[in-house]
Amino acid sequence: MQAAADLHIHSCFSMASSPRMVPFEIIRGCRVKGISVIGTGDILHPEWRQMWQDTPVDDDIIVVPTTEVEGSGRVHHLILLPDFDAAQDLARRLGPMSSDMNRNGRPRVPLSGEEILSHVHAVGGIGGPAHAFTPYTSVYAVHASLSSCYGDEPVDLLELGLSADSRYGAGITELAHVPFLTNSDAHSPEPSKLGREFTVLSLDRADSYGVLSAIRQGKIVMNVGFFPEEGKYNRTACSRCFRQYTLQEAISYSWKCPDDGGRIKKGVAERAESLSSGIISERPPYLHVIPLSEIIQRVLDTKSPATRRCRDLYLQCIDKFGDEITVLMKTSPEAIASVDIRLSHAIRAFREGNIILHPGGGGKYGSFEIPDL
Repeated sequence: MQAAADLHIHSCFSMASSPRMVPFEIIRGCRVKGISVIGTGDILHPEWRQMWQDTPVDDDIIVVPTTEVEGSGRVHHLILLPDFDAAQDLARRLGPMSSDMNRNGRPRVPLSGEEILSHVHAVGGIGGPAHAFTPYTSVYAVHASLSSCYGDEPVDLLELGLSADSRYGAGITELAHVPFLTNSDAHSPEPSKLGREFTVLSLDRADSYGVLSAIRQGKIVMNVGFFPEEGKYNRTACSRCFRQYTLQEAISYSWKCPDDGGRIKKGVAERAESLSSGIISERPPYLHVIPLSEIIQRVLDTKSPATRRCRDLYLQCIDKFGDEITVLMKTSPEAIASVDIRLSHAIRAFREGNIILHPGGGGKYGSFEIPDL
């Protein structure tokens, strides 16, 4: 079976997360979005782990215990576990070395990537770099290679992050046999956040063990996510005023913005290019999508996708076609036109790549325009 999986989210116990990030709201959001495999996020937090164990989940949603931890050098690691017992075992192993595991959904564990993955593998889990190319808290922001971070411990996966797609990692030789995941990193159950990126997996069994097995075997059918230009770290830019620079300009300015003295941060596009060997490995297809609520916002020309008009049109689509992924990927433009002709034109345009992108950088998200709306 094929399943849409979002394996990196956060809980109400993580910084800057919505108080609505609780299991019931997450599961409800999965059904609206069309996500059938969801990571718990933050599973080392004892109260969050208990909340999931106390929440009944129907068979149509597979729940995978997952977490993101911050290791030494402030590198973030994504961890997937086979069951809640493994999550509790990992919490026992890492807890004595963490000062905030019982308080912070994304705990700090001052160990090397090699040490962290050694503990993960010991309890039957898998892991690897989270948002691997971003200028903050990523493996390639700190290390020149995976082995520099993870030593001899096998790296089971790599999360691309919102500012990258498969092309960014396909030319890096050491990643040739590492499966790429696309996840939302959502801090809110809103449709524009949850499942905004996901990975389509081919599963031999419909449970968390089947999910981990599919990733180990590289059974990635498709990665689905943003146009990387929409990510907030795609281009090299000042982290204060967001002025963008070429790599050569940034170097000439010693990574300090001449306009306001802000720090210039190296963009994901430039970082990936500097790591590439130029020999491109074959990867599963990557489908670029835009959240339906953001498309509707452009169609209705409102300031926010949270307005009543946007929500009403969004819910009309969900009521008629079942879930957001179906609308974005499968429903014919003719059928969508029966709900709103302008929305039909907009979805056809993004499917055909007929959009104008304004790349993000320095911490500011990129944006897009749909011509002729």
